[in-house]
Amino acid sequence: MTTPPRSGAPIRVLIADDQEMVRTGFRFFLDAQPDITVVAEAADGEEAVALARRERPDVCLLDIRMPRLDGLEATRLLAGPEVADPMRVVVVTTFDLDEYVYGALRGGACGFLLKDSGPTLLAEAVRAAAAGDSLVSPSITVRLLKHVTAPQAGPAAVVPAAKPGSLTEPLTDRELDVVRLVALGRTNAEIAAGLYVSLSTVKTHLSSVQLKLAARNRVEIAAWAWQHGHAQPGA
Repeated sequence: MTTPPRSGAPIRVLIADDQEMVRTGFRFFLDAQPDITVVAEAADGEEAVALARRERPDVCLLDIRMPRLDGLEATRLLAGPEVADPMRVVVVTTFDLDEYVYGALRGGACGFLLKDSGPTLLAEAVRAAAAGDSLVSPSITVRLLKHVTAPQAGPAAVVPAAKPGSLTEPLTDRELDVVRLVALGRTNAEIAAGLYVSLSTVKTHLSSVQLKLAARNRVEIAAWAWQHGHAQPGA
């Protein structure tokens, strides 16, 4: 896994999109952040993979529909289960088709955003990815993880999920509060504000939950919540 940025060092980002205006817009906003810098741009998937392997950015932002190599295949090549030293990839696209979401997460992406999510969420996704966390657009998270409760085998089968019975010890009431909000697609900052606690407290709770569930990331935590009926604030 790509080493997290050194304390105080800006998060190095690669942007891959076949539309120059999109790349320019993303670069303009991200470069304006004090803790983020764009180090490379690519107009197609093959160029993105080559640049990522050469520059080793902290986070790769990949569009899905690109020439020569699409974003899902590029994600698999950079972050997939077969990659010895996987990178952190956030897929940013106009299309929220379920097959794209599943494909991105199965391919190793640690984030999935719609281009109309707004610049603030884009920056949060970059920071979350750089910290080894995951962020999926809230509207997608809820729809995606509802499939986990469906009895039929289908797209939900590729959603990462904690194994039944993997809960090593009960979650505390506060940890369950955090889990419910994660399942609804809230970011760490939104969870902190909603529960009136600090951001570091939220991260501490999430770390504890991950250990208890043997979950690799917040996507698996959210999937567990949907599977076990904890996906509503009053559950």
